[in-house]
Amino acid sequence: VSTQSTGENYLLRELGIMAATQQESTISLKGSTQMVSEFFYYAVNSILFQRGVYASDSFDFKTKYNLKVMETTDDRLKSYLEQCMEQLKGWLDNLTVQKLVLVMQDLETRENIERWSFDINCDKSIRNCPDFTKPAELKSIQKGIQDVIRQIVSSVTFLPVLESSCSFDILVYTDHDVTIPVGWDETTAKIVIGSENVQLKGFSTSVHSVTPTISYKMP
Repeated sequence: VSTQSTGENYLLRELGIMAATQQESTISLKGSTQMVSEFFYYAVNSILFQRGVYASDSFDFKTKYNLKVMETTDDRLKSYLEQCMEQLKGWLDNLTVQKLVLVMQDLETRENIERWSFDINCDKSIRNCPDFTKPAELKSIQKGIQDVIRQIVSSVTFLPVLESSCSFDILVYTDHDVTIPVGWDETTAKIVIGSENVQLKGFSTSVHSVTPTISYKMP
């Protein structure tokens, strides 16, 4: 059964990564899109590693944002994540994305047990201004991304251990009039019933703002 509320689609991809082009003092739409999509690639990798969804030996350390971050060495997972981020870039560039969600499910019962929700606020006032730039400090943006990655790493101090084997889904909420692309399906929101919720500190590029919230089920 699919659900849809006014103004947004719930999209599921079942089964990306470039350098920013902005100067220190300004940022473009494409520059912001690249930074945010790259952030999500490493954020999802970090969550899957920290929560033990994939074996730790299937990840390698990589230096990004002046931090050691995790990146999968599993070719199938890497290809899947890169495909998801490539589609996400299109929605970010069109300012039509509202949220990205990573949901973990018990592999046997299919119960939703943990949900990482990243609200995305887009500055739609620039939609018809393709050559615009906005004031932005790259160092400040990078610090905001560093803070989110650090919070993902430290989340293991309060999140319950995932005792059972888990699968995961990536959902993206878009504006209501967005056409569902090939390979994606409309789906339910995959809420964690009776969850505890923790909101993390987010970051903003001036074009896209990202605010994470973790919902998890206590054993």
